[in-house]
Amino acid sequence: MNIGQFKSANGQLIGSIATATIDLARLGLRPVESVNERAPAYEIVTLNVARRWVQIGALWELTSNSTGEVFYQGKLDDPSLSEPLQITLFGNNDEGFRVVWNRPQPRRENMDGTRQTRRKANDDGFGTGNATDNGQLADVDDMPAF
Repeated sequence: MNIGQFKSANGQLIGSIATATIDLARLGLRPVESVNERAPAYEIVTLNVARRWVQIGALWELTSNSTGEVFYQGKLDDPSLSEPLQITLFGNNDEGFRVVWNRPQPRRENMDGTRQTRRKANDDGFGTGNATDNGQLADVDDMPAF
């Protein structure tokens, strides 16, 4: 879902984000100068009530495995928000960026705290089942042995 945009104005990336409960009308993307490869590409800043720029988030540069497209991903966070807002920016400095939001998927963990691995759709651990391809109950001779 598109919730905002950033465009270049006088050499700076300025934009806004708006949802049903959030209206951030004046945001800026400030490039991060760092030699650390894990540093974010941009800090997300906004004007506070005293009209000072304050940092409320960061964006990291990523590249799509399937298309090779460069995009930015990060989050906004502030004590006034009920929870951090995960965002992704697509576009470029010349044409601008669109801000996209998706609800994060809950992390699936095993009882011991290790992450669950995805199983193939056909391998649910229960064998082939007792239904034919058209959804009918299989003949007794076709029943799998357990």
